[in-house]
Amino acid sequence: MLQIVALGVLIICWIAWILAFVIARRRVGVRKKVVSAPISKWGVALQIVGFMVIGARLHSRLLQPPQALENTLFVASMILGPLSCALAWVAVRHLGKQWRIEAALSEDHELVQTGPYRWVRHPIYASMLGMLLAFGFVLDWWPMMIVGLIFFLIGLEIRIRAEDRLLAERFGETFAGYRSRVPAYIPFVR
Repeated sequence: MLQIVALGVLIICWIAWILAFVIARRRVGVRKKVVSAPISKWGVALQIVGFMVIGARLHSRLLQPPQALENTLFVASMILGPLSCALAWVAVRHLGKQWRIEAALSEDHELVQTGPYRWVRHPIYASMLGMLLAFGFVLDWWPMMIVGLIFFLIGLEIRIRAEDRLLAERFGETFAGYRSRVPAYIPFVR
């Protein structure tokens, strides 16, 4: 029963998480990019593979009875999912008109260091990692979760490096100082 509740919470979180970006896209509209990092699309692809690997056993996993440890993971998922969703909403709000799916800068791009950007340089990616972990906790099949997490993290690192490179080229020493003070996507981890 707890697994079904956790899955329901996760589905609601996914819908709300996606809505943050749909609404932002409508608000921002189409903006001309000045410079982009096409390699970030490979990062997106690998992150999607990570989610697909973890979800590969969704249909059979839901038919198995939960074990004692799993109940703890279901509760963790029900906490992590909403927190990750809220982080995505706040991060998109602070990015405002600068939010994009791909790594790109516009002519009037600003280096955002407010809100969640005070604690991590890439809070949207932190929220994606949280959603991935919440998803994996509900399904709780560790071999696939580890493989999916590896794909996701490789894709995440590709995207972060591409974005950081663009920001370093545009903002120079200001970004270098920000990068030295603020971790990439996990607070307090350098």
